[in-house]
Amino acid sequence: MPIDAARALAADPRQGDIGWDHKDIQLYHLGLGAGLPATDPDELRYTLESKLHVLPSFATVAGAGMAMLGGLGQPGIEVNLAHVLHGGHSIELHRPIPVKGRATSSSKVAAVYDKGKAAVIVLRSEVADADGPLWTSDAQIFVRGEGGFGGERGPSAKEELPGREPDRVEERHIREDQALLYRLSGDWNPLHADPEFAKMAGFDQPILHGLCSYGMTLKAVVDTALGGDVSRVRAYRTRFAGIVFPGETLRIRMWQEPGRVLASVTAVERDDAPVLADTVVEHS
Repeated sequence: MPIDAARALAADPRQGDIGWDHKDIQLYHLGLGAGLPATDPDELRYTLESKLHVLPSFATVAGAGMAMLGGLGQPGIEVNLAHVLHGGHSIELHRPIPVKGRATSSSKVAAVYDKGKAAVIVLRSEVADADGPLWTSDAQIFVRGEGGFGGERGPSAKEELPGREPDRVEERHIREDQALLYRLSGDWNPLHADPEFAKMAGFDQPILHGLCSYGMTLKAVVDTALGGDVSRVRAYRTRFAGIVFPGETLRIRMWQEPGRVLASVTAVERDDAPVLADTVVEHS
């Protein structure tokens, strides 16, 4: 059987050292579209080293970038990468991420769920530095054709949106070159850069990274609903519901509730086609 859930869950965590500094932070922020206008004081917090703060979604690229997907090579997991999709992602912040850091990452398979026609593998990375835990990151990996092994179906991440108009609606334009810049933070998949590769994958042109949309959405929530204070973010999760292309525009609808912001993210130019769903930012 390609997935041996018991063996995967019992495997020892993989340990590794990671590090970052202000250049990695600035590059990541620029890849999300930060810095427009370039002299805006609010944007300088993302781009100027003397004023820099760290958007919590940087956790998805810190150190080894997409090394979390190395978890697919854990004992008990043998899958066809062509059948693998990044279905969702969540991060829990234990304290603000420093601008410069050295830390240890411990990665493991935290859960394997049986969705019938597919399996969902939860790859968890726990990161800590000399002062203690920094963040926990869960990647939900959807593997087509690998369900039906008799495992638990797993919890539902469905978030019902309030039956009222959103409290805020923000639009964020995606630059034509944004995927080219974002991939420098560690995701070198040619799907996001090579038109011929994108066509072989069934797309008219390269698509934006899902984790770029993820970061852009968190930035919009922080900047508008949380007063620009990244330290207020406690946790952030989403489900990747569709694609968006460079040159298009994200429409981010926000509903504010006590201690959290719910969001719905769509592509404006394609009749509000879903991009991110079941999106929640928990905050202080």
